[in-house]
Amino acid sequence: MANRIFSGVVQQMKEATDRKIGVIDSDGMVVACTDAEQMGTKLPDLAQAVVSAQEALTHFDGLTCKALTCFGTGFDFAVFVAGDDECARSLCLMAHVALNGAKNYYEEKHDKGTFVKNIITDNILPGDIYIRAKELHFPTDQTWVVFLVRQAGGADVSAVEVLQKFYPDRQQDFVISVNETDIAVIKLVDPDIDQQEEHAIAETIESTLKNELFLKVTIGIGTVAHHLRELADSYKEAQVAIEVGKVFETEKTIVSYENLGIGRLIYQLPTTLCEIFLNEVFKKNSIDSLDQETLFTINKFFENNLNVSETSRKLFVHRNTLVYRLEKIKKLTGLDLREFDHAIIFKVALMVKKYLNSRDNRML
Repeated sequence: MANRIFSGVVQQMKEATDRKIGVIDSDGMVVACTDAEQMGTKLPDLAQAVVSAQEALTHFDGLTCKALTCFGTGFDFAVFVAGDDECARSLCLMAHVALNGAKNYYEEKHDKGTFVKNIITDNILPGDIYIRAKELHFPTDQTWVVFLVRQAGGADVSAVEVLQKFYPDRQQDFVISVNETDIAVIKLVDPDIDQQEEHAIAETIESTLKNELFLKVTIGIGTVAHHLRELADSYKEAQVAIEVGKVFETEKTIVSYENLGIGRLIYQLPTTLCEIFLNEVFKKNSIDSLDQETLFTINKFFENNLNVSETSRKLFVHRNTLVYRLEKIKKLTGLDLREFDHAIIFKVALMVKKYLNSRDNRML
């Protein structure tokens, strides 16, 4: 279908010039040309010249050529014009613009990957999803999970290509470049998939990029989407998972939206409400009055389910020493961590404080 689009553009240009104009694919196969006899022939050396030139205009064996716009490090199609003079250069650039426009239009109208990208980025009206799905013969009631892969540090454009090769079935699984650092992997899954299986898929994505490109990534996992219209929600959830994970799950590289717990709620609160909450909880002294040793003791106490004996053993201190520390905390804050209600308030307050600190750091 795309080849017919290219042929239409090329034939229209034939009426304006007597120069030979054509299009090759990544294997060097001529898929459209003003010279009908050259259709189907192979020009592998020309394809290699296009690869070497990357996105620049290049000359090879009496031809001027340029790759069409494409995701990834290679190319899928390139235009060529006979000659290596200034006229050939101008014609090649004009043909490049016309063919790129036709290619983009075709992909928007007929490519499922572009359709899915429009869904997750809210670039299509909900009512139009059904219409486009019907046009593309795209099933709407299958089950997908969105994995948002965010590259740390410098972004590598090869990451999209690596994941596309790992998930080659582009009719069911979709690898979409969202921006410079983010890649959305929309994976078709079993309706009964559990969180352990989702985590295993994310680990596979992480290890693939690490082994192939030595990339460090963070992966957010959205909830299961049982319908096309739910993909946008799953994508947004994966975004939230990464953002909240940066605050409350700093040691994890894979974060699931379903496991964010109360951190998800805190992240959505206005900072003014958070500050009011902290002032109400710590009426005696600010939470900043607690030193690092005290905070470490508190976190260990929470990790061991408010068990004094177990916490003192993990801290390598006598039980009475821990009790003394807890009494000291009670005097400073008015909260007795041995009481469940007080412990919950204190735990939430610590998370709120951590959230506010992360906001302050982002503004610096």
